Amino acid sequence: MPDDLLKLDDVSLAYDTPEGLLPVVNHLSLGLQKGHIGCLLGASGCGKTTVLRAIAGFEPLRSGTIYLGNTLLSARGFQVEPQDRNVGMMFQDYALFPHLTIEKNVGFGLRQWDKDKRIARVRDMLELVSLADVAKRYPHELSGGQQQRVALARALAPEPELLLLDEPFSNLDVDTRERLAFEVRDILKDTGHTALLVTHNQAEAFAIADRIGVMEKGVIVQWDTPYGLHHQPASAFVADFVRREALMAQRAQAYLRGEGS
Repeated sequence: MPDDLLKLDDVSLAYDTPEGLLPVVNHLSLGLQKGHIGCLLGASGCGKTTVLRAIAGFEPLRSGTIYLGNTLLSARGFQVEPQDRNVGMMFQDYALFPHLTIEKNVGFGLRQWDKDKRIARVRDMLELVSLADVAKRYPHELSGGQQQRVALARALAPEPELLLLDEPFSNLDVDTRERLAFEVRDILKDTGHTALLVTHNQAEAFAIADRIGVMEKGVIVQWDTPYGLHHQPASAFVADFVRREALMAQRAQAYLRGEGS
């Protein structure tokens, strides 16, 4: 669509191995509108993280194009460097610097900014994630959920056009993971950021995303709203995947409530 901020067209990715070329993603296309949150959902090995790495600039394309707005980021034989893409990234393991305070972690990507502007931006980001009172602490002094909010503040601080989230809640317990997913969605919606999330957890995907791409063997089987996936699955695979994941989530919740063994 013309108003899509992120556009992937006919993207294919593969890895060189001793046995030859290993295809990972095959002719994948998607569009994500400005201000929307998208999600790539699928089992391990389906190619979702490879797509995210390609958007970030860490994987070269075998074919296709990736655009951010009107800017070409990647094509076969062409690649804008990761640091020049205006794309932020939240990693699975938070990737906070243990020797830096929280405020210095958040301001790490702003070292080229004017000092007063940098200080104001860090303060605003910590207030945004409700962590202004821990600015002088170190990462090891915070809970997992607090560390993840610090990682979010750091990723948003340089004002990226697009935020990528790689399994951002997988290291947290179930209750914290679900609560934080809603918190992250609220923050991104309040700030108007565009984001793409990768996860294997359907509950996270449905809690945070406007559009979800169910992936299987390197292709998006259906790119749709959460409602569309539930009520108008495009294939038996999608219907079974959504039903199976929902059932697993219900069983996990029952176990936590002490209703199962």
